[in-house]
Amino acid sequence: MNFRHLQFLLAGSLAVVAPLRGQLPGDIVTASIAIDREEVRSGEGITLRANVVVEPGWHIYSNDLSGFGPVPTHFELDDSSKFSALGPFQEPPPARVWDEGFEIDVGWHSGAVELSQTMALLKDQPPGPLTLSGQFVFMACTETFCLPPAYQDFSFQLLVEEGPVREAYRFDAGESVLAAVTGLEQTELQSAIREGLWSFLLLSLGMGLVALLTPCVFPMIPITVSFFLKQGESGRISPLKSAGLYATGIIVIYSALGIFLALTLGASGANQLASNPWVNLLLGGLFVYFALSLFGMYEIQLPSRLRQFSLAQESRGGLMGIFFMSLTFTITSFTCTIQFVGLLLVAASQGHYLWPAIGMIAYSVTFALPFFLLALFPQYLARLPKSGGWLNSVKVVMGFLELAAAFKFVSNSDLVWNWGLLTHQVVLAAWTVILLLTGLYLLGKIRLPHDSPLETIPVPRMLISSTFLMFSLLLGAGLVGQKIPSLVAAYLPPRLTVDNTGVVLGNQLEQLRWFGEYDEALAQAQLTNQPIFLDVTGYTCTNCRWMEANIFTIPDVAERFEKYVLLRLYTDGGPNFREKQRFVVERFGTVALPLYVILAPDGREISRFPGMTRDSKKFVAFLDKGFEPRPSLTLGERRPNR
Repeated sequence: MNFRHLQFLLAGSLAVVAPLRGQLPGDIVTASIAIDREEVRSGEGITLRANVVVEPGWHIYSNDLSGFGPVPTHFELDDSSKFSALGPFQEPPPARVWDEGFEIDVGWHSGAVELSQTMALLKDQPPGPLTLSGQFVFMACTETFCLPPAYQDFSFQLLVEEGPVREAYRFDAGESVLAAVTGLEQTELQSAIREGLWSFLLLSLGMGLVALLTPCVFPMIPITVSFFLKQGESGRISPLKSAGLYATGIIVIYSALGIFLALTLGASGANQLASNPWVNLLLGGLFVYFALSLFGMYEIQLPSRLRQFSLAQESRGGLMGIFFMSLTFTITSFTCTIQFVGLLLVAASQGHYLWPAIGMIAYSVTFALPFFLLALFPQYLARLPKSGGWLNSVKVVMGFLELAAAFKFVSNSDLVWNWGLLTHQVVLAAWTVILLLTGLYLLGKIRLPHDSPLETIPVPRMLISSTFLMFSLLLGAGLVGQKIPSLVAAYLPPRLTVDNTGVVLGNQLEQLRWFGEYDEALAQAQLTNQPIFLDVTGYTCTNCRWMEANIFTIPDVAERFEKYVLLRLYTDGGPNFREKQRFVVERFGTVALPLYVILAPDGREISRFPGMTRDSKKFVAFLDKGFEPRPSLTLGERRPNR
């Protein structure tokens, strides 16, 4: 677990002295660990103390270090799901010196020193015994030599009592207390909550606007327009009512389903649903079904038994369709779980409800508003006089776009199941043909059952046709190795080859080696003394593909990648993906995709970059954080998966 972002800390009750791993002959450092009491109540603060004695000529490092350098002294937990950090790491003022070995300014302690950390048992913890175990971590050095990082084990039995928080163990509400109450530990979220409800709502609404700019939202635009074109023609429900029901359905289903899945399946439950191959196969089939209806092959109707269920059969049929459209939108949008939503889902999975519920609702309101307008506009178009001929052409074009979207969802299933059928080139070829057919249709070269005779081609129709034909040529050029539009590349399956060394990405990065397992990358980093670039991604993550196509291929980024040990963890499919999901949630406290993290050779976190960006300079600056001066000493191996 990363000590700089340690979300949950433990305490134990009896003094313990444990042998040190990797020490030289003699007791260099002795640490006695204790807590202030064994009986605790939910929400109370307890204090973990380490009385440390360091042999003359040696020292251990302070907790306030960052970047490459010695390992700061800190506590780690084997199971951190019951505690939330409440106070800062307490230590006396360290000696500030220039460390010649690490070539950085450091703080250290020598002689006898007492270190402590105050923490809180999470609220709503059930009464009963609670076993806690962890490690006190430090690194002992002289002015010229360092031992490998040492992990001193401790394991204690606490008793959780019923009852309210006792005044003697109550802490003033502050930023770190908010983390215990809400489960939200990111500074931006803490700051917004501390400033009040309106500040948090504004942050949630702003994050919804950011999510609308991500590529994974775009496939729902033609689907929404085409569905409500059909809805408008039927005239069963007023446009305002049906659009309002659609938007309301998105808000309710997105918020309720997201939190429900977090509670039942864990923080990654929403991502699991969105990446499930059966769900993607169902969505792909649904879009093919919609497309064929738009082509005039048949009319979509509920089965007769359902239509006879009540006298309001036609209205109910329309409402049922709107509900399923809202559900489809929700499942599709879970593929773009941005950092904000990822934190909310993690908090919900830990038993916190209020702030995650408020945040999800406010976020989804912003998310749904543009689609309310997209649902409203085509219904009024369908009711315009003499709209039959050109409106049918709009429906057919939307049908072609839905057919293209179907390939995207079915290819997601192909990736997770590793069929190797709908590869990057196959989907690209299918889209090339679909765009070509769309352009030819608009020129009148293809006629479908409900089309009106086309005696002349209006100028707008000709221009739109030319656009489709031009994009068809651009995609066709991609089949022979030319670069395709970056936005399109984000929706294509990645070019992947898998061998016994890990995952290798194609295109400009095909010469770079990507490890697929954390332990393998960590071992390589310790062997070469290089930092690790961790890419937490997913097969079905559109935003991940956008970053790979548009940011990873920039020369400045590719150049810096060569200096890293590259690690890519797929959390929605592939070998051990469940374990990788748990690792990411426990280590980094989020389920957002993509997530980029720079780790030191010993596994410590240096910096992280959540989500996608269109600013390559920001990403380059992030990568540069891994190039700070690194120690030339041998630090020894760190325990894996920490």
